[in-house]
Amino acid sequence: MTEPTLNYVSCPDTNGGHRMAYWQWGNPASRHVVVCAHGLSRQGRDFDVLAQALCDKAGGDLRVVCPDVVGRGESDWLKDPMGYQVPVYAADMLAMLAQLQAQAPITTLDWVGTSMGGLIGIILCGQPGLPLPVQVRRLVLNDVGPAIQWEAIVRIGTYLGLAGEFDSVQAAADAMWAISTGFGPHTPEQWMALSRHMVKPVSGEPGSRFRLHYDPAMAVPFKQSTEAATRQGEAMLWQLYDNIKAQTLLIRGKNSDLLSPETAQAMVQRGPHARLVEFAGVGHAPTLIAGDQVDVVARFLLA
Repeated sequence: MTEPTLNYVSCPDTNGGHRMAYWQWGNPASRHVVVCAHGLSRQGRDFDVLAQALCDKAGGDLRVVCPDVVGRGESDWLKDPMGYQVPVYAADMLAMLAQLQAQAPITTLDWVGTSMGGLIGIILCGQPGLPLPVQVRRLVLNDVGPAIQWEAIVRIGTYLGLAGEFDSVQAAADAMWAISTGFGPHTPEQWMALSRHMVKPVSGEPGSRFRLHYDPAMAVPFKQSTEAATRQGEAMLWQLYDNIKAQTLLIRGKNSDLLSPETAQAMVQRGPHARLVEFAGVGHAPTLIAGDQVDVVARFLLA
């Protein structure tokens, strides 16, 4: 597998700005860009397998860009934790797309969003008049929709932001697997590949322990949300979803506790009339590294 290049974009905020990192695969001059946006506590290297497969199948004429949403991975941490919210993330994506456009004009833009990354995609695709280089052509929503099951939010809140240190990457991988079995079956090698980018050395010294890659403070606004506020936000998200013009693929883990079957069916019947594909034996959320999952996404984006 080849390695992506690490890049940065400067993004404004009320505390002097921050840098967002993004990983770029494929041909940096390609006019066809696929953005892959990760879930709440994840980072852009989650998409290594998918990005490599897309570039290979596209025959060298594709740019795949995988941001580390602010507070994660190689991106800066925010001075104000209340900035860790989806509208801020969407604004950062606009800054990144403007930089990509300046580097090489974009004529085709697609979006793959897992969980939180899908909510960012709904915001960008559902608001006419945003300064996108071009409108999103094809949108992949991975196990997320305008309505999110409150029980899943409570479950995520039990572990989000809990700081800790690990003696090894393997120990961290084991701890993460304990809260991530909903991702579905993975070989030890697959899980280690997903896990190694989820931790950072506590110090630069040899033999250093490891910590999770993200700012624990991003849990602050998440844990302040209430069921009533979440339900109020659904109406706005449905309105945005109904505005989407992009061809839309909805992926759902059949055992998902976040995206209900009822919400998935409603997404098929309204707005962009998403095409629904479900994967058995998987909950929230498919990691898009299994061959059948990669093939579904690749066929949709590269048809």
